[in-house]
Amino acid sequence: QVQLVESGGGLVQPGGSLRLSCAASGFTFSNYGMRWYRQAPGKERELVALISTSGAMTHYADSVKGRFTISRDNLKNTMYLQMNSLKPEDTAMYYCNAYSFGVDYWGQGTQVTVSS
Repeated sequence: QVQLVESGGGLVQPGGSLRLSCAASGFTFSNYGMRWYRQAPGKERELVALISTSGAMTHYADSVKGRFTISRDNLKNTMYLQMNSLKPEDTAMYYCNAYSFGVDYWGQGTQVTVSS
């Protein structure tokens, strides 16, 4: 059974940091590229960052470049998103996604709220 379980979300003040985790099971994690998406209320889901199977290649949305860092540990079957200098506009539900040759798996999401 394929599972992607996000954790690490919560309420944080502007300028603060959070580290999201995405624990994968039920498939060969190291064969899948991984992505973080987010969706704010009333907005479309947007790609935040992606990482290649080995972790050698990463890509970020312009809105998070320089503040967020995506990483993965293929031995632990886990992906991470380190989020620093958080802004109120980063408030959203964050989802992890595994993709490979047209196959997509999704987690249930973890809520991040940035507010004073």
